[in-house]
Amino acid sequence: MPSIVREGPIWTLNLGDDENRFGPEWLTSVSECLDELEGTTEPAALVTVGEGKFYSNGLDLDWLGQHLDEYASYVDRVHALFARVLTLPFPTVAAINGHAFGAGAMLAVAHDYRVMRDDRGYLCFPEVDIHIPFTPGMSALITSKLSPRTGLTAMTTGHRYPGPQAHEDGLVDATADLDTLQSAASDIVRPLAGKDRNTLGAIKQTMFSSVVEALRQPMG
Repeated sequence: MPSIVREGPIWTLNLGDDENRFGPEWLTSVSECLDELEGTTEPAALVTVGEGKFYSNGLDLDWLGQHLDEYASYVDRVHALFARVLTLPFPTVAAINGHAFGAGAMLAVAHDYRVMRDDRGYLCFPEVDIHIPFTPGMSALITSKLSPRTGLTAMTTGHRYPGPQAHEDGLVDATADLDTLQSAASDIVRPLAGKDRNTLGAIKQTMFSSVVEALRQPMG
């Protein structure tokens, strides 16, 4: 299960040590971790990271297949997580330690910055190959962060981006080896941790207002 720890102004949200799929309990745990961070008032910045082979493999399709009657409410919860991370009132960075697929890649994209492991792991939107069209909210999120050309390629081909290519094509801001991944991510946001939360939050809400509106449209 996800957990969060603090070291100075840096709060590190560990997404877990398996595929870190978005099961209901996982979503609840992440929300509680973010509640803990948002309940503070001192300077802060957020780093998210997984352990082992995966950052996150996204939607829990096995669970969803057994609870199709809960599809709409489940996707609404996923959308809510994306909207929340996108507009958190402090700097955020995803330290992509391994595979980030589908909704896991979208979670990374929702952060302000991304640092990806340079030697292993892929960032990929496989929806075109697994016959799951992007929701309007998901599409709005991805296209708000990627260039039109990169967005077209990533969303319509299912291409798997290794770290160096993800950096070259603008999906991530930097790459690092595994040993320095978290410190490289922390170094990006640490100087920004003291930004006023009310101001930064308002800026993000305005900047991404159309994305948030799309993500908050009920699926049901």
